[in-house]
This record gives sequence, C-alpha cells and structure tokens, in this order.
Amino acid sequence: MKDLYFSFFILGLAVVLISSYLVRFMMRGRARHARTDADGGSVFLNKASMEFGYWILGPTIDWLAALRVTPNQITALSLIPATIAGVAAGFGWFGLACVMATSAAYGDILDGLLARKLGTSSDAGEVLDAAVDRYGEFVFLGGVAVYYRTHWMVEVLTLIAIFGSFMISYTTAKAEAMSVKPPRGSMRRAERTVYLLVGAGVTPVWKIFFDNSPSHLLHELPIILALTFVGLVSNVSVFQRCALIMQALRERVTTTPTTPADSEPPADGIISAPKDHAGSL
Repeated sequence: MKDLYFSFFILGLAVVLISSYLVRFMMRGRARHARTDADGGSVFLNKASMEFGYWILGPTIDWLAALRVTPNQITALSLIPATIAGVAAGFGWFGLACVMATSAAYGDILDGLLARKLGTSSDAGEVLDAAVDRYGEFVFLGGVAVYYRTHWMVEVLTLIAIFGSFMISYTTAKAEAMSVKPPRGSMRRAERTVYLLVGAGVTPVWKIFFDNSPSHLLHELPIILALTFVGLVSNVSVFQRCALIMQALRERVTTTPTTPADSEPPADGIISAPKDHAGSL
C-alpha cells in the first residue's frame, strides 16, 4: 500500500508541472530550446514534450551553476537513485522505482545541459555519461527481470526490451566509430525512459482496480505494456538503423575515387592482394 503513495506523488507532481506549463504556454507561448529546435522530436516523443522537459530543468541548471556543481558530479550521483530504482523494481515496488528512476533521469539530462552552460563539455565527460546511462538503464530493467523471474512470458519481454535498448546505443556508437552520421530512428534513450517510467508509475494505481484479479497480466498491465512497446519498437528500430548505416557505408565506398595505382598492375608484373581485403584474411 505504501508504494501507492509514491505513485500518487509522482502523478500529482506531473499534473502540477503540466498545469504550470499550460499556464505559461497560454501567457507566453512555447518554451523553445536550442536543443529541441535542433532535434525536432520524434514520433514517440514530440517536440512539445521535449520543450516541456527542458522548461522544467531551466531553474535547476541556473541554481547548480551558481553552486559550482560540476557535470561529472551530477552524472556520478545519478547512479544512486538509479540503483535504488532497480532494487525497488526487483521487489515490485513500481511506484518507488518510478520516483527514483525519474530522479536519475533528471540528473542524466542535467549534466549535459550544465556542461554546455559552463562550457565544460568534453569527450571524457561524454564517455562517463554514456557509461552511467547504460548502468542506470540496465539496473532498472534488470530489477524488472528479477521481479518477473517466475513469469517467463513477461521475463522474455523484459529481456527483449533490454536487448533492444542496448542495441540502439550500440548502433549509434558503431556509426560514430565508422564516421557515419547515426540514424535518428525511434525509441532512443529519452523515449524509452518516458514510456517505462509512465508504465511503472501508473501500475500501483492500476492495481487498485484489479487487486483481486487472478490474471497477473491484468493486475500489472501498464508496466507490461510499456515493456512490450519498448521491446518491439526498439528492436525494429535497430534493424532499420543497421540497414541505414550499411547503406551509408556502401555509398561511401562506391563514391570513393580510385587512383591509377589501384587500377593498374605494378611495373614488375607482380599483383599484390587488394588492400581493402587485408583485414579479412
């Protein structure tokens, strides 16, 4: 029953913040942000939602900058609520998991924005941020997997969601390593976070109406639907991203001009193996 209070808290907070933003929107219009203008949103997380999120973060960024808090400190500290969220999910306390995971996601966004504001963005900080993101995401979904260990169908859905989440990050990293612009695709980090948090936060409230239901699926439908949606869409997105990256690599090879040395045999008549095949030997 106590877990329900955490759900009421996070849902009430969401209502207050959304209402405040609507008042702001009616009085001053959209809260535009340079990053949302550049990103443009996606099918599953539109631009208006992103503008709302960055509008919430604005005052906190100024406050942290005044306190001289570093982005790396925020990144490291975000692991604490992320770990608590994973433990809570492992026990089925989805309301508490939602509150803690929301706090971790809040820190995940804050560190990057603070780094840009302070002009301290660096490759080292980006590596730390990416590593903490992966740990945080795995701990939450890993906790969900532990909770559903006796329900094999939901366990499989959770593992599919874990695989899709990490493969999207992998394809992005692989594209950047091969100097290819990463495809946008669907179900990126922010989208996965939003859907999983909503599913976790609504589940304890949902249980009130289906507390006596013999069906486990009906009993915890919101989080199961979130896992299903994230798992399916993320894995479809992985295949699409891989296809686009491979297409870009093929186009780069076909458009690379050849030199006379590549097309004519050497003067001594000895033909060596093509250089681009050396790595496959």
